[in-house]
Amino acid sequence: MTGVDTVPDPPQVREPPETSAWADVPRLQVRQFADLALAEVPALARQILDEICREHPRMPLIVDEQGDLMALVGIRRALEDFVQHLVRQDGRRPHFHLEVFQEFGRGEGLHGRSLDSLQAVYRLGVRLAWRRLAEIGQQVSIPPPAMYELAEAGFAFLDGLVDESVRGYAEAAARQAGERLRLQRKLAQAILRERVAGAGSDPADHLAEFAAHAARIGWALPEWVGVGVLLRPSRDSVAPAVGDDVLLDMESEQPLMVVPDPLRPGRPEQLRRATTGWTGAMGPAVPLAEAAKSLRWATAAVGLMERGLLPSDGLLHCTEHTEALVLLPPEELIGDLTARCLAPLAGCGRTQGRRLAETLLAWLETRGGAPEVAARLGVHPQTVRYRMRQIRELWGEEVDDPDRRFELELVLRAQRLRGELAEPIR
Repeated sequence: MTGVDTVPDPPQVREPPETSAWADVPRLQVRQFADLALAEVPALARQILDEICREHPRMPLIVDEQGDLMALVGIRRALEDFVQHLVRQDGRRPHFHLEVFQEFGRGEGLHGRSLDSLQAVYRLGVRLAWRRLAEIGQQVSIPPPAMYELAEAGFAFLDGLVDESVRGYAEAAARQAGERLRLQRKLAQAILRERVAGAGSDPADHLAEFAAHAARIGWALPEWVGVGVLLRPSRDSVAPAVGDDVLLDMESEQPLMVVPDPLRPGRPEQLRRATTGWTGAMGPAVPLAEAAKSLRWATAAVGLMERGLLPSDGLLHCTEHTEALVLLPPEELIGDLTARCLAPLAGCGRTQGRRLAETLLAWLETRGGAPEVAARLGVHPQTVRYRMRQIRELWGEEVDDPDRRFELELVLRAQRLRGELAEPIR
C-alpha cells in the first residue's frame, strides 16, 4: 500500500438493450400488418407521386433505363424497405442505401437547384405514407405504443432519405466543380497556346474557337485580358478564390490565371485580396487575341522575383516594374554592352569605380550641374566636380555623344536594378 488513497473504478453500467414495442406485438399480427401494407405499396406509391406532382408541378420526372419513372420506383422501394424492417424486428435502426435517392440529389445538383424542394417532397411523401399505415394499423389492431414507434421510425426514415440525397447532391457539386476547372484550364490553354502557334493566322478564327469553349462554362469573351503567373506557397495550397469570371489553371507547374477586364475599377484590389498568401505577377492588359504577350511579361517577372530582383511579397503588377523587365531579362546582351561601355573603369579600384559609375548615372539622369548631382547622391558639390573631371578623363568626348550616353544610362540603370549601384536620394 502507498500513502495515497486509491479510488476504486466505478462499476460498469451497461446500456439497456434497445427494445421495440413491435417485439410485444404477436408475430401473426405483425405479419398481417406487413402483408396489407406491402399489398398497398404500388397504389400508395402512385398516390404519393400524384400528390407530389400536384404540390410541386415543376418537379422533373425522369425515366430509368427500363422506361419506369425513377421517382415512382424510388417511392415504392422506400415503402417496401420501411415495412420489411418492421417485420425483421432485429432491434437495429434501419440503414437505407437507396441509389435512386442519391440520383435525386445528383439531379438537383446538376441542374443548379437547391435541396429545399426535394426535402419538401420527402416530407409530403412520408406524411401520406404515415396516414395510410396508421389506417392499416387500426384495421389489424396494432397497439398504440407500436404505432407511436412507427411514427418515430418514419421521421428517422425521412432523415435517411435526405442523407442519401445530400450525398448525391454533394457528389454532383464536386463533379461539376471539377468539370468546370477542367474546362477553364482547356479554355485558358487555348487562349494562350493559339496566340503563339497561330501568330500568322486570322485572329477572328481563334476568337470563334475561344467562344465555343467559353460557351460551355458561361464565360463571356472579354475584349481585354491580363495573365497572371503564380508561385505556390506549398504543394497542398488551396486555390485562390479569384471568382468565377477568372480562368484558373491550377495543374500547371506555375498556376496561371486569365483575368478579364484587368483595368476595371476595383479589379487590382480584388485580385490582391484573392491571392493573399500567394506570390506571383500580373502581366499587362492586352487584347484577348494577344494574351500570350501578357503571359510572357508575367513569366519574366516571376523569374526575376525568384532571383530576388523584384519584390516577392504578393501579387506584383508588371506595369509598375517596366524598367526592370526591360533591362534585366536580356542578361547576355546587357552584359556584353556593359563590358564595352564601362571598359574605362577597368583600371579603377572597386570602390572608386562604383562611385564614378553612380556619379555618371546621376549626371546622365539629371543633366544638371554639380549641385543637382550632389543632391541626388548626397555628397558635396566639390566631390561631384572632382569625379566628373575623372569621368571626362576616362571617357573623353564619348560622354557628349547622345548614342553613347544612351548606352551608358542603360547599362548603369541595369546595374542599379541588380543592386550593384546605390539608389539615388529622391
